[in-house]
Amino acid sequence: MTSDEVRKRFLAFFEKRGHTGVPSSSLVPENDTSVLFTTAGMQQFKPYYTGEKKAQNDFGSKNTMSIQKCIRTSDIDEVGDATHLTFFEMLGNFSFGGYGRKEAIIYAHDFITKELGLDISYVTFYRGNENVPRDDESRKMWQELGVADIREDGADVFWGPTGDSGPCGPTTEIYCKNADGKDVEIWNIVFNEYMCNGSREMLDKGQAKLIKLFVPGIDTGMGFERLVATIQKKKSVYDTDLFTPILKKIDDLAVFQQTQDFVQGRRVIADHIRASVFMIADGVISSNTDRGYVLRRLIRMAIRYTDALVIKEGGLAEVADAVIEHYGNSYPELHTHAEKIKKEINDEEKKFKKSIKEGLPLIGKEDPFILYTSYGIPFEMTKSILYIQKKPLPDLEDFKLKMKKHQEISRAGAEQKFKGGMGDTSEISVRYHTATHLLHQALRDVLGKEVQQRGSNITPERLRFDFSFPRKMTDEEKKKVEDIVNEKIREALPMQKVVLPKAEAEKTGALHFFGDKYGDHVNVYFIGKTLDTAYSKEFCGGPHVTNTKELGTFKIQKEEAVSAGVRRIKAVLV
Repeated sequence: MTSDEVRKRFLAFFEKRGHTGVPSSSLVPENDTSVLFTTAGMQQFKPYYTGEKKAQNDFGSKNTMSIQKCIRTSDIDEVGDATHLTFFEMLGNFSFGGYGRKEAIIYAHDFITKELGLDISYVTFYRGNENVPRDDESRKMWQELGVADIREDGADVFWGPTGDSGPCGPTTEIYCKNADGKDVEIWNIVFNEYMCNGSREMLDKGQAKLIKLFVPGIDTGMGFERLVATIQKKKSVYDTDLFTPILKKIDDLAVFQQTQDFVQGRRVIADHIRASVFMIADGVISSNTDRGYVLRRLIRMAIRYTDALVIKEGGLAEVADAVIEHYGNSYPELHTHAEKIKKEINDEEKKFKKSIKEGLPLIGKEDPFILYTSYGIPFEMTKSILYIQKKPLPDLEDFKLKMKKHQEISRAGAEQKFKGGMGDTSEISVRYHTATHLLHQALRDVLGKEVQQRGSNITPERLRFDFSFPRKMTDEEKKKVEDIVNEKIREALPMQKVVLPKAEAEKTGALHFFGDKYGDHVNVYFIGKTLDTAYSKEFCGGPHVTNTKELGTFKIQKEEAVSAGVRRIKAVLV
């Protein structure tokens, strides 16, 4: 049975049972800011579970079905094995007061056993806790349907909520045997009976409460790739016809084959480019933050494997073409945005190749974490090059620890704000903040002490710095400023902080806004070994990197007038 036939059978089966087909929503959630991507079929239906919207009014039925595009990145480092994917499709049927457990279980049983001809290995039901009763109704239904192996389970069979709040409830899971004879979860049927006023983590810690939904609902999810692998008796999702033309294109492009890198690499490229194609079609562009950062990481990891497989530059756009052609009938938006998709992938490949060229000479001299965050050089590439050069290999655990801290800072950045022209505390924004201090002092070195800061703004994409100066800067002056900043970055100067009485801080020569109000004590951040010998010192609220070597390479993109006597510089770190 082909994957296309499975799609058609699923939709026809539920259409006969009174379900309205609803197109997949975008991978970028339209009305849910609590998550970066759509991760489940039920996300577009959240308002119908809470009562904000009426399914009968919008769909002509209380029951719907969909094949939903999804992105999940929690297992991104596992991609390349037999089962893990970044992008996947989720088959689901949903009800908003139309039917309950009995019908949902019967529908699932009949579709699996009668429509697809699979045997159910075992099913699960929720054992209950102090807040939610034991799901004896599901257990009884499975018994009546003749399933012999029915297992009671705990927290794993209570689903949701997605994001920071939402509908949730106990579930029943269906397992079938795969080509290896192992039991794999095929379908998860959620009985949305509660509204949670916090995240799942908060719920598990007892920090959130469950409130009974006025209209309980059904929410089911069946991973399409895993289902197709089971039906087609394949040991890997990558061996199904969902990937056949994509992998064939990679095989045609690759020079090195039948190595461990080839087996791993072709799967990673197939998954990451497939995910990238769908993300770009839904409006995501590469950047250093949020969704754009995920896209950039996917494309760059794919690029890394093009080197291992010796795939020519521009080859990933050809892989993207194969994805578009294979999935275009089911998702016409891929054809609509085909040129944009290929251009984004090609542009990102060129940027990364340039960044790699600048970073390669630093391998063995700089920390792998800096090489990754500043130049995008993956840890594995650093390790491989050092191995070839017969130099000491980097510490993976140290790298992971630093990456964990990096991710914690990035997550905190979405929740915290602080003074100093910055909008978040993500790793890249913190780097831009420190670069702004270097830029300020370099401008004074080149243009004179008349330069005074008039404002700044930092995003994860760039820094913007406004300063007092009566004329346009020459190209030579801009080049001198760039060179000074990059020289201070290469000198690996520490960024330090002291708290001083305001009057004493002013005597140090630390720069500050003369019109601003400060407390009796102020933070003075200085770049250098001591406050007296520091290259730069300013009153500032922080935060900053710990050393200028973390910044990367500083480039001025534009210098322009803002108003009479005020100029503006826009710059980036690459």
